[in-house]
Amino acid sequence: MRFLRLLFFLLLLPLAVLAQQRPAPKGGTPPKGQRIELLTAGELVGGDFNGVEIRKLIGNVSFKQQNTFIYCDSAYQYIGRNALEAFSNVRIVENDTLTITGDQAFYDGDTRKARMTGNVVMRDPRMTLITQTLDYDLNRKQAYYTNGGRLTDPENTLTSQRGYYNTASKVFSFRRDVRLTTKDNLITTDSLQYNTVSKIAYFFGPTRITGQEGRSLYAENGYYNTITRVSNFQRNAKIETPDYLLGGDKLVYDEARQYGVATGNVSMTSKKDNILIRGDVGRYWRALGKAKVYGAPVMRNISDRDTLFLAADTLMSVEGQPGQTSGGIIYAFPKVRIFRADLQGRCDSLTYDRQDSIIYLNRNPILWSDKNQLTSDSMEIQQRRGKIDQMRLYANAFIVGQDTLLNFNQVKGRNMVAYFGDNKIKKVDVVGNAESLYFALEGDTTTTGMNKAVSATMALRFADNKLQTITFQTNPDASFIPPHELKEEDKTLKGMQWRIKERPSRRATLGKHFNLPAKAKPKKTNTKTKKSPPKAKPKAAPNAKKPPSRPTPVRAAVN
Repeated sequence: MRFLRLLFFLLLLPLAVLAQQRPAPKGGTPPKGQRIELLTAGELVGGDFNGVEIRKLIGNVSFKQQNTFIYCDSAYQYIGRNALEAFSNVRIVENDTLTITGDQAFYDGDTRKARMTGNVVMRDPRMTLITQTLDYDLNRKQAYYTNGGRLTDPENTLTSQRGYYNTASKVFSFRRDVRLTTKDNLITTDSLQYNTVSKIAYFFGPTRITGQEGRSLYAENGYYNTITRVSNFQRNAKIETPDYLLGGDKLVYDEARQYGVATGNVSMTSKKDNILIRGDVGRYWRALGKAKVYGAPVMRNISDRDTLFLAADTLMSVEGQPGQTSGGIIYAFPKVRIFRADLQGRCDSLTYDRQDSIIYLNRNPILWSDKNQLTSDSMEIQQRRGKIDQMRLYANAFIVGQDTLLNFNQVKGRNMVAYFGDNKIKKVDVVGNAESLYFALEGDTTTTGMNKAVSATMALRFADNKLQTITFQTNPDASFIPPHELKEEDKTLKGMQWRIKERPSRRATLGKHFNLPAKAKPKKTNTKTKKSPPKAKPKAAPNAKKPPSRPTPVRAAVN
């Protein structure tokens, strides 16, 4: 029986030995404790170093562990720890594709981690990394540095204080004081990820791309393709030139085409003349010096404490070109709305020449100034020092003003020129086929009659936006109609329309982009409060009489 057991044991022994000698599968993680194999050495000296058993190797030293090779001039190989220290001309080669060189290295064969120090250079077919200290985990395929490094490839140079490189995915992650220099741009940020295969840089914090001719892009999230030179920015994205600033929630900019698209809370600022345009979508053609803003766009122009708001379906800004208008032009179309404290209006399309501060209103414009309504086929507003200086009405010019008794005073003619002072109408010249209809009042309480006149030309003078005198200059025909003879058809000139319901309000013009959010209503409480007794009204003095009202003087003169 004992003989049979011994024979069975002897038969199993060779199988166990073969199992122990079977090599590990290729590509797998070496088991802990696999020895680092010494390949070559000019001289080998055994002994102790600080109480640790080592091999001291000198001259043309090389080691191997699976597909990793280590070369150096000299080394200490720790027998008990399965680790080594390499000195002078150290080189680590992995899979014949990744090479790390430096002055000194420590390699742990159990964890497969290496630390290279002194003039460290890491190379693969796509990039070169230079730093002073580099840690490399061969199992996780990750290298990192923490004391500054510089990466270069055929197109770009990248520096940072910290960096992490995944040799499998070929992706670098950089932290702190990151600078990516391309052929055309400099990118600065504190957090950036760079794919050495696709050449795309991803950033996750405040980032600025500075280019030629003073152009720069800013965002707090997004990516930049260094090959196609296309930027895709997220979160507070902006593109800035010496003259303009275009921003939005998202911004895509193609440097090759010099074309950018901003979406979400878009804003375009002109630095020269304090003009700001906001909307939902903005497009920018840098080569043409042109920008368009869509999505309920509104323009704000602040000049001499007066703020002009301009709204339309589309706002377009064209930069001034050498030899042409240097101030640039803004186009608005269609459904234009204008709002200023002293002036409101509508028209189909508008042109604003920023060099001469002239606003052209096209296709049946209508303006309101105080209680006066102005209409014509087209208009021209001339400004001086941010204030209205003249207003020219071309073809079918018509002015309507409402008095305190809701009568409509009217003036019409072929063309008109209105002169302003302190943003109030001072004088109006009516040129061609002039007609006027004006109600005379007594003390703003009683209508005493109506003046009606026809003349080739007229001149009207105002005070506090109220008509004071009318001068008939050529072939006048004037009449006065007393109240008892007035008929309804006599109270209006042909073509008169009172369109006050179309007058744009501030809130409707400013829209969602400039209006302040509505304040939350205070919550109602159940606490009952005592009502204070009403205050007694002061009694009028006995036999007190109202002062007599004076009639409003209106003088008509004939030249």
